[in-house]
Amino acid sequence: MLNLGLDGSVSSILCLGAHCDDIEIGCGGTLLKLLDAGDDVRVDWVVFSSEGERAAEARAGAEAFLSGAAAANVRIEAFRGRYFPFVGTEIKEYFDALGADLEPDLVFTHLGDDLHQDHRLLSELTYNTFRDQLVLEYEIPKWDGDLARLNTYVHLDDRQTERKIETLTRIYSSQADKHWFSSETFRATLRLRGVECKSPSGYAEAFRCRKLVLA
Repeated sequence: MLNLGLDGSVSSILCLGAHCDDIEIGCGGTLLKLLDAGDDVRVDWVVFSSEGERAAEARAGAEAFLSGAAAANVRIEAFRGRYFPFVGTEIKEYFDALGADLEPDLVFTHLGDDLHQDHRLLSELTYNTFRDQLVLEYEIPKWDGDLARLNTYVHLDDRQTERKIETLTRIYSSQADKHWFSSETFRATLRLRGVECKSPSGYAEAFRCRKLVLA
């Protein structure tokens, strides 16, 4: 076990999500843990597709999860959901601008082999743009049934687990009628990953790390 970044050494984080609630579902618990560990952490949070009610929820979600950050820059964009590959030039240009502006220590993005096309494109462009950063790919449970075998785990304590689940279900009321959006789904995913890494609390988030340099 290595405390990579969880000892307060991470000072800047970039979170990338295709849609509102993706970041919170994929790495919300780990963000809470990172912010607990460091008192001077800046977070840039980018949601690429949210409008209207969902944009308001996305802002509320970011505010809730980033309350412990020393500084936070939240961007909620309006690229057309489900069509990212077809507006890929515009999204690539957006990534170019992000890469020119930001040098994060850690980047959270979608799994590269996610079956959702919007998620896959963001993951691909993350690696095109942020070549010198640690990148962790997060998972999203959904209808496609594409949960993967992952290789990086973050133990969550009971408080972080409960805060993640409570915040998601409280803020995203627009998703309450979705068959998959429930506290049971989120808890089950965290519990499964906790079993895989022998988390003391029983809960964890899991990621794929394609490349890790120990210097």
